[in-house]
Amino acid sequence: MKIISINKEHYPDISKIYQEGIDTGISTFETTVPSWESWNESKLLHSRIIAVQGDIVLGWAALSKVSSRCVYEGVAEVSVYVSENHRGKGVGKFLMHQLIEESEANGIWTLQSGMFPENKATIALHKTFGFRMIGYRERIGKLQGVWRDSVMMERRSQVVGID
Repeated sequence: MKIISINKEHYPDISKIYQEGIDTGISTFETTVPSWESWNESKLLHSRIIAVQGDIVLGWAALSKVSSRCVYEGVAEVSVYVSENHRGKGVGKFLMHQLIEESEANGIWTLQSGMFPENKATIALHKTFGFRMIGYRERIGKLQGVWRDSVMMERRSQVVGID
């Protein structure tokens, strides 16, 4: 398994994996996969990666800004998605490890991630990498007409922003 930076040619595989996440009903509030242009615009230009084995894309990870305010320029939101055929095989850990390294190399001091409380695998993955629970948002939004809760997790870098 190796890590490659994402480019437009990878998006068909990324969108397939994203759709698999949407289909679980516990990965995102999104109900449709965005176009490449919309996805590309919503992510930071650095720290956007795929895990591949041969020519098979196993999963992807990327960061998004949490705010346009300059005070939060070192804070980013994490997205990690793994192909349904490769879940439980360490792909998420491989991606998260690399994503954290790349985020710190690019000056990110805090990583945040929102998730459904039912998504136990994602919560466990984040805890493995030092994320801690910082909040619970009750009935924060509707998915398929049903009000859903979410939890917020956060990881503070021990390398960046320690001055």
